[in-house]
Amino acid sequence: MQPGALLLDSCGHPNSRYDFIFWQPDEVVTARESWPQRLQQLMAQLPDYDGPSELPFQGGLAGAWSYDAGRALEQLPERAVADIDLPEIAVGLYSRALIRDHASDRIWLLAPESEIAHWQTFWQSFWKEQTTAQTNATDFALTSAWQSNMSQADYLTKFAQVQDYLRAGDCYQINLAQRFTANYEGDEWAAYQRLRATNQAPYSGFLRWSDGAILSHSPERFLHVDEHGKVETKPIKGTRPRDPDPSRDQALAAELQAAAKDRAENVMIVDLLRNDLSRVCRPGTVQVPKLFAIESYAAVHHLVSTVKGELNTTQQPLDLLAACFPGGSITGAPKVRAMAIIDELEPHRRSYYCGSLGYISQHGVSDTNICIRTLVAEQGRIHCWAGGGLVVDSEGAAEYQETLDKVAKILPVLASTQKDKVPS
Repeated sequence: MQPGALLLDSCGHPNSRYDFIFWQPDEVVTARESWPQRLQQLMAQLPDYDGPSELPFQGGLAGAWSYDAGRALEQLPERAVADIDLPEIAVGLYSRALIRDHASDRIWLLAPESEIAHWQTFWQSFWKEQTTAQTNATDFALTSAWQSNMSQADYLTKFAQVQDYLRAGDCYQINLAQRFTANYEGDEWAAYQRLRATNQAPYSGFLRWSDGAILSHSPERFLHVDEHGKVETKPIKGTRPRDPDPSRDQALAAELQAAAKDRAENVMIVDLLRNDLSRVCRPGTVQVPKLFAIESYAAVHHLVSTVKGELNTTQQPLDLLAACFPGGSITGAPKVRAMAIIDELEPHRRSYYCGSLGYISQHGVSDTNICIRTLVAEQGRIHCWAGGGLVVDSEGAAEYQETLDKVAKILPVLASTQKDKVPS
């Protein structure tokens, strides 16, 4: 995939209807400062759309917002080390996209009129270029083992510090994550394809830079807005590992749904998101139609709730994103204080982990994920994070194990590619 190319990938999951490929952005925003205003200005540059009204993307914005893009919205400390040399926002203005609708089994091409008129010549040239690039690409391989930025003992020490903050009343939930890093060589797209085969997450995506990439296999939707301004967010809070034995697997899911601690965590974040949505939605429209539903993925079961609302106008998706960013399910609550504590306790900045990947169409439709189960590749290093929300009832060893469960279908998959392994 060429630099600036973006895949938003449903993996054929029933929770996600469309796949998108965006390429050749007309302009890209990479500075986090005043990004909502800058992106709003970009949207105003788009030509009028002349095509089927049912397409979810009719020209607009697509790309990635790092977790640290939230620093443009709130005053936060800067203690954690910023050691990933990528822009904190990478959002382009796109007038070219391939859109696959799984419901109708149709594929649409969105492009400038001059290219549509010569689509066959253009398309043959485009795919020849991509095929050549793919042929020349080398397969992916790790060249070192995964290394966390905190040992289990470090995690438990930080867990104890979180408990102190919770008991002092600073927050009632705080997310704590560890980061795994390895060296690699080869093509990041090959790594994405390996992981896709084992994860099949509905809000997956791949974004290419000239010197890096984002590989997201996220099960979590952040914000979806339809053409009528109706908003949906689906926070995840509560996790159990999958088990190969069907009866044990079902018992783990039932245990999760009944767990008082996990339900409490979930409802805390639901309340935070109800508050965030109410900042831009019409009064009285914010509702919770689903609370504590079980959704099952390759590595884990999750406890998922659904919060809905209606925007004041259909042209507010950027206002909504700014009002809710970053997602409360991966910060804790109250959000800003939780983010400050995260910056104090986690050794490194989160980069695109817990940011968002998605699109905003000029006619108001938008869809973004929460970048969990997400890797960032840059300068020969690849990073993967895992975390969870901590409350006063949390138990340190269990929370540490949960972080490992969440990447059980990611770290071992890429570890199997490692070169020069030391024999056991």
